[in-house]
Amino acid sequence: MNLNPSVRLLRVIVPLVSWPIVTLSVILIILSALLALSVLLHKGRGGGMSDLFGGGMSTAMGGVSTAERRLDRITFVLTLIWVLTVIGLLVLYRIGV
Repeated sequence: MNLNPSVRLLRVIVPLVSWPIVTLSVILIILSALLALSVLLHKGRGGGMSDLFGGGMSTAMGGVSTAERRLDRITFVLTLIWVLTVIGLLVLYRIGV
């Protein structure tokens, strides 16, 4: 049975715009922006932007400040959620929701 090209295209597009996929896509965009911001706030070789929020205030022994440790944890959690969101999207695309 030959289908009209627009009907074939519609069969491909409709599964790509279901509400779970759209929801996870929006979450992924927000997480990507937050993750990029948290990486940029880290202290690099120089002072970094984390100095603006007290990240440059190291302990007397030259250790890592509490602000930097907190930023590390936030970055790790955001990365974990980002990876899980990508895996969730892959699963949804695979099962065709």
